[in-house]
Amino acid sequence: MTAIDTLTRSAAVPEMTDNNRHTDAAPPPVFRPGDPRQGKQGQGKHHQGKPKRDKRDVHGWIVLDKPIGMTSTHAVAIVKRLFKAKRAGHAGTLDPLATGGLPIAMGEATKTVPFVMDGRKRYRFTVRFGEERDTDDSEGAVVATSEARPTLAQVEALLPRFTGVIEQVPPRYSAIKIAGERAYDLARDGEVVELKSRSVEIFRLSVTDQPDSDTMVFEAECGKGTYVRALARDLGRLIGCYGHICALRRTRTGPFGEQDMIPLDRLESLCDRAASGEGSLADILLPVETALDDIPALAVTRADAARLHRGQAVLLRGRDAPISSGMVYVTVGGRLLALAELGNGELIPRRVFNLTGLTASAGRNKDV
Repeated sequence: MTAIDTLTRSAAVPEMTDNNRHTDAAPPPVFRPGDPRQGKQGQGKHHQGKPKRDKRDVHGWIVLDKPIGMTSTHAVAIVKRLFKAKRAGHAGTLDPLATGGLPIAMGEATKTVPFVMDGRKRYRFTVRFGEERDTDDSEGAVVATSEARPTLAQVEALLPRFTGVIEQVPPRYSAIKIAGERAYDLARDGEVVELKSRSVEIFRLSVTDQPDSDTMVFEAECGKGTYVRALARDLGRLIGCYGHICALRRTRTGPFGEQDMIPLDRLESLCDRAASGEGSLADILLPVETALDDIPALAVTRADAARLHRGQAVLLRGRDAPISSGMVYVTVGGRLLALAELGNGELIPRRVFNLTGLTASAGRNKDV
């Protein structure tokens, strides 16, 4: 669930209709692949498909409180459509079964996705004991059962074995690639999927509730690459009673917590209001630099900003020159300009931001 997905881009091909056909007086042109004067093969230059949506530059973050049953890819497509954004992507997949925080980056915010991906994640999840399923959650087929049920004391005694840096085998139904194919695609085709274990870090794992003898509620804080479904599977196997996830919610991803989340129906309502002149889409967005909260900020002059914007290094000299080193995010006039490497009095730009278009307000509106 934390595997990285690539940015989503849609490229729909309109269906051919009679209106696409040419008359005898104007025979159809020969399609030549790569000819910029022609459209896609078979469409011609003046096809009449669905009207193309006007897209715009939108820069910032939306932390969607993803509803159950929706894929992360679909969620990104919805947010991208609501904002008419040219570019969008998410910072960490959530399974369809899961709810909670799905950070969605638009425009130049996509350049900061790795910083969110590398941050800690927090989850609240429910494990149902007595059954193991092939997907390690309640959507899969039952593959093993047991009449045994663990006590709270038994579970808590084993939790230290699942904290710290541990080796974990990802679920067979995961987005990990095997010889270029997604593991879940191979598993759905009935192929035997063998995934290698890998090191992940669990900072905290605890039981917060036991509604009945079959289920326990846990909270976990973990690093990049951790599969909570695998935690449930391995804990059930170790106890000898089997187990799978029956509810899962992500409560934090990097700098984004529950206070930042917007339910989909609320987001749609706010976007509708903005379209009718009530409020602004800028008030809904979180700034691009929200993803950089662990990185020091450094203000520069407009002259230095011009050099950095052209991709040129800047020498920082004088009494006020910073003596630290490492990655910083650079601002000019309070506006994000670049990510840069600072060392030996030299500032070298690594990522330059072009925030022209719709950007976040200084702070999210309290009514959002």
